[in-house]
Amino acid sequence: MKSNIANLEKLEGAQKAPMPGFIPPQLATLVKEPPSGDQWLHELKFDGYRMLCHINGDKVRFWSRSEKDWTSKFPNLIDAMAKLGVKSAVIDGEVVIFEADGRSSFQRLQNAIASAKGRFSFVAFDLIYLNGIDLSRVPLEKRKAVLRELLDSIPKTSPLRYSDHIEGNGELFFTHACKSGIEGIVSKLRNSIYESRRNRSWLKVKCERREEFLIGGYTTSSAGLPGFGALILGVYKDDQLVYAGRVGTGFTMKGRVDLQKRLEKYARESPPFEHLPRDPGLRDAHWTDPVLIAEVSFIEWTDEGTLRHPAFHGLRESKRQKN
Repeated sequence: MKSNIANLEKLEGAQKAPMPGFIPPQLATLVKEPPSGDQWLHELKFDGYRMLCHINGDKVRFWSRSEKDWTSKFPNLIDAMAKLGVKSAVIDGEVVIFEADGRSSFQRLQNAIASAKGRFSFVAFDLIYLNGIDLSRVPLEKRKAVLRELLDSIPKTSPLRYSDHIEGNGELFFTHACKSGIEGIVSKLRNSIYESRRNRSWLKVKCERREEFLIGGYTTSSAGLPGFGALILGVYKDDQLVYAGRVGTGFTMKGRVDLQKRLEKYARESPPFEHLPRDPGLRDAHWTDPVLIAEVSFIEWTDEGTLRHPAFHGLRESKRQKN
């Protein structure tokens, strides 16, 4: 079989070019449903930190999407990249920590970075530059073929992974991803070039968890929003109301004002929660009786028992939420 790496210059759109500096990453547009059609390639969306890895001779660097040098945080990935045996490369991907069940955990990734310990993995999903050739204008499907070939030779124990994809069947792929507890999927036009901006050649669809939470108070907005800044949420566990975090998105301006007026009817002096974390954002909280119920979507529960990326969807008042 003909090697893509050995024939880089012959790929459609490939151009000789010097090693580039920082390349802003291409960003995906958030949509509600995966696109249909065989022109789309669908990848799993991993829950980690987006990184661009630059290899230039024996030097390896990891750049965040905001052009911060994070190289020193991932020593095991530096070693793995240095062993790829390439002269130069720019690889786009995600730094993650995998759980035993194969899912990525953002919580454990943050803990690992904070402690400067952890076996980080790098999930590579795009190749922008390789051995003196700019691949940014090569169709995505061809770029990924080169990337796959590059990573095929690495040992199974390597922390580097290729982000595989399926062709078409986006809706079914998304359904299976959500059932497996994955954050979502990213759908990409198979013939698209790499562009350092957000566009609709890359689309992302997130899996959501939705649950009902009691509102135990609210905070004042530091940004001057009307009504409140965020709702303070709780759930019952063993007949005790336990703090579950705050939600500050998903409201209209009018909705904030109207909801605050309703919450004022249930005002109380002390918090209704059994215990509260040492959260500076709660110092000036306005407490309420836990009567109103909020329907909230979120990505996952953190290790501290609070919601990650919550969003408000409305009130549910038909029953008292209690476990």
